[in-house]
Parts: sequence; C-alpha cells; structure tokens
Amino acid sequence: MRGARSGKKRLWRWRDNPLRRHDDIVEAWIVLAVWAFIAVGGTIAGVVTALAADQVFAQQRAERRPVQAVLLTDVAESTGTGGVADDRRMATVRWTAPDGSSRTGLTRVDAGTSVVAWEDGRGRLVAEPPSATAAGVEAGVLGAAAVAALAGAALGAGAVARWRLDERRMALWGREWDLVGPRWGHRTG
Repeated sequence: MRGARSGKKRLWRWRDNPLRRHDDIVEAWIVLAVWAFIAVGGTIAGVVTALAADQVFAQQRAERRPVQAVLLTDVAESTGTGGVADDRRMATVRWTAPDGSSRTGLTRVDAGTSVVAWEDGRGRLVAEPPSATAAGVEAGVLGAAAVAALAGAALGAGAVARWRLDERRMALWGREWDLVGPRWGHRTG
C-alpha cells in the first residue's frame, strides 16, 4: 500500500490533473531524458573508455621490452620516512639499443649495480608497461570516471533546464498575482 502511494507521488507530473501545467510536463520529460541519457550514454561511455584504455595498455605491453642496464650513478637507499613506500629512484643508466649502439638515459630504478630498464621499439627509455591485472583495474577506473563525468554533465544540464523552468513559473505566477491580487479588496499590514 505504501509503495503504491509513493509511486503515485513520484509520477504526479504524468497523471491527468487539472492543476498540471505545461511546464510540469516539460520538466517530466527533461527528468526522463536526463536519466535515460545517463543510463544509455553512461554505459556506452564507460565501456568505450575502458576498452580503449585496455587496448592502449596491451599495445604498450607488446611494444615495450625490458633491457639489462648498468647504473652510472649511485642510488640512495630508501629512508622509509612514511607514506607510500617506493624504493625506486631516478638514475642514469647505460644499455644496448636494438641496433647495437650503447645509449645512456635517465630512468627510475631499484638500488643495485645491474638494473632492468624498459625501451620502446626505437630504443628510447620508457616506463614499465602495466601488467594485465593492473591495466584491467586502471581501465575499469577510467571507465567509471567517464561514466561519472557524463553523469555530472547530464545532471548539471538537467538542473539548469529545471532552474530555467522554475524561473519561468515564478514569473508567470507573479504576473497572475498582479492580476488577481488587487481584486481581493483589502491588504494586510
């Protein structure tokens, strides 16, 4: 019984009512359109973003390869002062490129004398590609962020449209009050 009453209360703009205004119908359509856009557009945006990100990460894993490198500078040990523990530091390394030439560059490394660096097909140092699991998680997070961004934009646009309708209703109400108010004869205050 209680659910039926609340359902009627939520759908009051759709019911035939002598007090229902044209703006109420427009507002109902705006609300329906916003939620439909969020449901359909959000799903599409999230899936497309997640798939595109996963494809980029897979391409990075395919193109990048690890190479043995030698540290040319000393790497200070981590002091463990708190926060997220990341023992990797920036250091200059030397490695052999695919064409056989010796190259040097700056990359993040662990402490030690021999390190693994990552290079792309052109022999440039790049960041280590994410693992398949990390790439899946990051693709999911990016997809969720796309859904949230689209939902925020749609809700904002819907709120602006409803605000404009409220302004219009208040202006109409003010004009009607100016016509009816003087007929009441006496004023208080």
